[in-house]
Amino acid sequence: MRFLLDTHVFLWWLQDHRALSSAARAALSDPKAQVAVSAVSIWEIAIKMSLGKLSLRGVSVRDLGDLPSACGFEALPFSAAAAAEVLGLPFHHHDPFERALIAQAQLESLVLVTHDAAMAAYSVQIMRV
Repeated sequence: MRFLLDTHVFLWWLQDHRALSSAARAALSDPKAQVAVSAVSIWEIAIKMSLGKLSLRGVSVRDLGDLPSACGFEALPFSAAAAAEVLGLPFHHHDPFERALIAQAQLESLVLVTHDAAMAAYSVQIMRV
């Protein structure tokens, strides 16, 4: 199965946060699973870090782009096609980062791993954590 992590899920993974269920941990740790982190999430994290709203101990600007691969995940580029896909999405969700991840999951046929209930309003496969 191919998964795309929502930004908060990726952060929970990095921080070994208890909000990430054991079922989700097991699914994402499965050697057969292909887990991706979008460039959109890295961008969102970078913005939050630059605004002082997020701190990741020991992570510098130079390290941020390498975090997905350091976790054994695929770093997934955000394409022009995925950006254009956002145009066709209804406004169930107004967060531009979330909308970009939804569009990317739809376009790439990925299961979006999220805790955000609003994501289920879109035609995308969801794994709630």
